[in-house]
Amino acid sequence: MAYSAISKSSLYFNTKLYTGNGSTNAITGVGFQPDWVWIKSRGDTGWHSSTDAVRGVNKELYQNDTSAEATDTDALTAFGTDGFTVGADNSYNTNNINYASWNWKANGAGSSNSDGSLSATLSANATAGFSVSTFTTPGSGTFTVGHGLGVAPKMVMYRPTGSSSWQVGHDSLGWTNFLALNNDGAGASNTAFGNTAPTTSYWTGNTANVGANAPCVAYCFADVTGYSKFGSYEGNNNADGTFVYTGFKPSFIMFKNIDTAGAYWVIKDNKRSASGGTNENKYVLYPNSNDAEGTNSSGIDLLSNGFKFRESAAGTNQNTIIYMAFGQSLVGSNNVPCTAR
Repeated sequence: MAYSAISKSSLYFNTKLYTGNGSTNAITGVGFQPDWVWIKSRGDTGWHSSTDAVRGVNKELYQNDTSAEATDTDALTAFGTDGFTVGADNSYNTNNINYASWNWKANGAGSSNSDGSLSATLSANATAGFSVSTFTTPGSGTFTVGHGLGVAPKMVMYRPTGSSSWQVGHDSLGWTNFLALNNDGAGASNTAFGNTAPTTSYWTGNTANVGANAPCVAYCFADVTGYSKFGSYEGNNNADGTFVYTGFKPSFIMFKNIDTAGAYWVIKDNKRSASGGTNENKYVLYPNSNDAEGTNSSGIDLLSNGFKFRESAAGTNQNTIIYMAFGQSLVGSNNVPCTAR
């Protein structure tokens, strides 16, 4: 049983579902003021969208596409103390369409940081192992950017705000390799992270991948006992699938098969779960695609201390899979265990 300094995980990460109204829509019930909001329509083919407090409201990037950052006054228009407000943009608020939003807490709009070779604006929440930063790449070569987490991050996602792919590094992938969040390619040898693992102060990037003098944004994640975990496992290609121990009951998991080209990124969460009080979760969204929400024939079980597969899908239970997971503390500083079946 994992003990955690975080006694209420929903103060740092939460999934919030909502239904669009085609007009101004104030979404509450997140539980905190989010600093990164990722939104995807469930019922149609709207793009994934990403807005954070460092770049500011109205500034959107797209997980499934390489298009440059757009300023959209009908997109996410405000961060609130218990959620956010969206306008009438179809990717955020089509009338009667259901949406999923995934929300993380950093530390507001951020402040100047010079822990790396580049000056950055950094919003860091070391308690929750999450930070957002913006910076501009140098004219050539490798560079380093401070992350503010106090421990080495296990996962880093960054990209220019101009037209470009997302560069994803993960400790289980190895820092001489990378993935692109916006496509379904396998892990590949690449210098996106300068062939260098992150340190307790900074991570390393390379202009060969993202260009010279390019404004960029980065999201960094570290393991937090009982709250978040970034790891890998071997799928068994069987309906009686692999069990993966996390040390907490997952509320969000993002997966990627790193061996097989054509295997989509996959997101599952506890708010889009089966009815009837079971652990089983059949519902999927795909970060590299604008596809509407899909339904697996079997899915996975979200358990008190990890997750177990009921399917042999390539994206979740074949070859080597990396994952990022957030969840509920089993026992936190308040000594209250979460309930589970």
